[in-house]
Amino acid sequence: MRITEAARRLGISPRMLRYRETLGLLPPTREHGAHRRFGEAELDAVRHGLALEKRFDVTPAELAFALRALSEPDVALAVRDLGRRIGRIVEPQRRALDFEKEKALRLLRPAPGTGNP
Repeated sequence: MRITEAARRLGISPRMLRYRETLGLLPPTREHGAHRRFGEAELDAVRHGLALEKRFDVTPAELAFALRALSEPDVALAVRDLGRRIGRIVEPQRRALDFEKEKALRLLRPAPGTGNP
């Protein structure tokens, strides 16, 4: 089906559907220079995106960025770094890991007075 029919079935405007396409929130089904055709799988994907936006109270642009952060390692690292800097992402407790490491190293060392190097 064409974009106007797809938009009608989704309950949104064709303009909003095109906007979602520019954000990368539609499955890639367009052939070079051809009109986009929508099938049930494409409609289901758009419905799922709309449901996520409603459930988590985010905009289409925010959802698009979240997908970018999940799919592009450099973006994910930069966002994670920001999360650490502002305290939204907390590092694991290093002290507990250091304690276990020291304990393991002590067990691997020869006992004093055994003559082993």
